[in-house]
Amino acid sequence: MINSFNSEKNITSPQKLEEDKQNDNNLRPLSFGDFVGQKDIISNLEIYIKAAKKRGEALDHVLLFGPPGLGKTTLANIISKELNVNIKMSSGPILDKAGDLAGILTNLEEKDVLFIDEIHRLNTVVEEYLYSAMEDYIIDIMIDKGPNARSIQLNLNGFTLIGATTKLGNLTSPLRERFGVILRLNFYSDKELIDIITRSAKLLNIKIDLDGASEIAKRSRGTPRIANRILKRARDFAEVKADGKINKQIASEALGKLGIDDNGLDNMDFRILTALVNNFKGGPVGLDSIGVAISENPKTVEEVYEPYLIKEGYIQRTSRGRIALDKAFKYLNIENETQTKLFK
Repeated sequence: MINSFNSEKNITSPQKLEEDKQNDNNLRPLSFGDFVGQKDIISNLEIYIKAAKKRGEALDHVLLFGPPGLGKTTLANIISKELNVNIKMSSGPILDKAGDLAGILTNLEEKDVLFIDEIHRLNTVVEEYLYSAMEDYIIDIMIDKGPNARSIQLNLNGFTLIGATTKLGNLTSPLRERFGVILRLNFYSDKELIDIITRSAKLLNIKIDLDGASEIAKRSRGTPRIANRILKRARDFAEVKADGKINKQIASEALGKLGIDDNGLDNMDFRILTALVNNFKGGPVGLDSIGVAISENPKTVEEVYEPYLIKEGYIQRTSRGRIALDKAFKYLNIENETQTKLFK
């Protein structure tokens, strides 16, 4: 455990940062064969795509959900390439008006893919506009205003909507039920991350051995985006402090400088666990209270940090709030008084 961090801001955040855009362009897999991990999802998608192509139809609408940084956008791009069609990229917050969506839909060619990231953030009007487009490939648009206003119906080319979300529960039932394929992306294993890091290192001409890749992998929070980000930081460290090759020692020193401990936890994780254990006696406590205690937006805690802490068994989400599990107490070297009383 690290009691005091001097971590680089956002280094372990799974959310996309400005620096990740170049990484995405250089490192993004272009085919299912290049994509590491998510084997069951890849296997199913290959079958669905082959079946759709055999029938000469547009692929069923696809909903990809799971924590950020796991490859939802990458999979959307691969799906369009495997289908040999164009892809139009957008996001929930950008599609502010029904007219914005109509403009995109009417310009899609037969069997094209429309990708909407953060689809849970679509406003109600735009979402309802999608229903008939997804089901029947038609939309109704309003012509003129006031007494002369009238609605006309436009036929659309058959298309595939791929939606991506980190919050499946925030999607309305009518929207969710219109997706024929719903797939959950899971965190990656250390072995899968080692393969991803090795591939990225080769593409970026970075020298790294297996032990160095393993050290980065186990501290990357099961997320390829974080692994690639750390790899680039470790490269800088290796070029200045060593002969340019990343081994276990170099990787460990670089990760330490970045404020990432042996468990893959950083300063914010430490603050969350400390607040939960010390301020709230292990909980249960609501996210708003945790956010106030650590001076962080509760939504950021929920979407960025909490998924990994839950996955690793540090905290648990309950109907009454968040509680610290025994692993959190051990990490902080604090006795779990509740558990101690139970066994007295």
